[in-house]
Amino acid sequence: MAIDNHNNIYAEEDQSFRDSIATVDKNGKRIWLYPKNSKGKLTNYRQLLSIFFIALMIAGPFIKIAGEPILLLNIIERKFIIFGKIFWPQDFHIFLLVMIAFVIFIGLFTVIYGRVFCGWVCPQTIFMESVFRKIEYWIEGDWKFKIALDKAPLDVSKFLKKALKHIVFFSLSFLIANIFLSYILGVDKLIKLVNEGPAAHTGALIALIVFSAAFYGVYARFREQVCTTICPYGRLQGVLLDRNSFVVIYDFIRGENRGKLKARENRAEVGKGDCISCHHCVDVCPMGIDIRNGTQMECTNCTACIDACNHIMKSVGFKEGLIRIDTEASVAERKPFTFTPRIIGYTAILMVLIAIIISLLVFRSDIESTMLRTPGVMYQTLPNNKISNLYQIKMINKTSREIKVDIKITSTVGKLKLVGKNLVIPSQGTAQTAAFIILDKEDIKKFKTDIKLKAFEGARELDDFSTTFIGPLNN
Repeated sequence: MAIDNHNNIYAEEDQSFRDSIATVDKNGKRIWLYPKNSKGKLTNYRQLLSIFFIALMIAGPFIKIAGEPILLLNIIERKFIIFGKIFWPQDFHIFLLVMIAFVIFIGLFTVIYGRVFCGWVCPQTIFMESVFRKIEYWIEGDWKFKIALDKAPLDVSKFLKKALKHIVFFSLSFLIANIFLSYILGVDKLIKLVNEGPAAHTGALIALIVFSAAFYGVYARFREQVCTTICPYGRLQGVLLDRNSFVVIYDFIRGENRGKLKARENRAEVGKGDCISCHHCVDVCPMGIDIRNGTQMECTNCTACIDACNHIMKSVGFKEGLIRIDTEASVAERKPFTFTPRIIGYTAILMVLIAIIISLLVFRSDIESTMLRTPGVMYQTLPNNKISNLYQIKMINKTSREIKVDIKITSTVGKLKLVGKNLVIPSQGTAQTAAFIILDKEDIKKFKTDIKLKAFEGARELDDFSTTFIGPLNN
């Protein structure tokens, strides 16, 4: 997104750099990045947030609510657990609403705050910048040492450093893959697979190796290309941002014209701005862009350039904030942030969807009940002028406890008679039984009569459902 207004001093400059990403040259060859190790207040905040999320991710599979994990996404068995509540394919409508709300949330959040999620919360960024990049700095040194190491001929020292780095990278990728699988299979099942050995579970071992290789490839090789090429959000944010979105932005009015700092020079008199062309904001960028060119698709709002610029501004005695989190409108026109109709509309729709989702989660029944007439069986005539229909009842238990169900007819007419013993649904299982519904012939007013029923566990209502009763018409 280029800055485009009457105050834009770059309006006449070449914007062709926007036609390609910063990490690919004119021949389509990868430009390998060597970002400088970022330091500063915002970097420290981001590091603390990363530690919190990493700890939460590691602890997540072990945190349980009512005996169930806080999060389980078992795609294989089509079983999902969110905050201890079990969801099955029958709850697909809830997931559909959640996805709709999530898409709208992405739009709303990006319109207001830009791409800050990518730089501060995204797992890819957290592991890359706070774990793998730190290890790389520790083994190979900061950016200039790493450049020199990569250019140096292969010797024992270089081989040992590279080997150590990639061994550590793959080991960490293997651990991440195990954590990832624990959110799919469950930590208890994963521990069981480990104890029983890989020979007894070759499929799980293959999956683990594939995931480990994928994570290793992302953090050792693909890196920022995941954000610019693979992740759809990186492409989407360019469409969602507008002049009122909060982004990491360079104050071009204050900073231009750029020029090196000279002793005893009055920069205002010679037409120079506060940018001293130190290049530090570019050196620390993990995406390889120059933020002074304006907001670009590659920018993840990681704020590393803000820390670098503030450090230089403070060192030379200038005011901090030449690069800051702000809106284009604020920088170009010195206007305060305002809520646009689009933001208000997104917020209203999101709040409605969240309310619906919460109500569905709170009032979702513990069982799913279906009651259908037995195919091919007509109504039966009984003594005392009564008519009966035979039904098949199927119930699904969505909880992790056994449920004893009592079914009652809530319509004004009819009597239910179960075939066999009381209906007990096992934990996370299903139960089936047959039942008769008996009506007095005089209560049958039409060929199909609607019958409403409710399932109870003691005095607690679990579910309500309905069926139809077929009988002869009274003449």
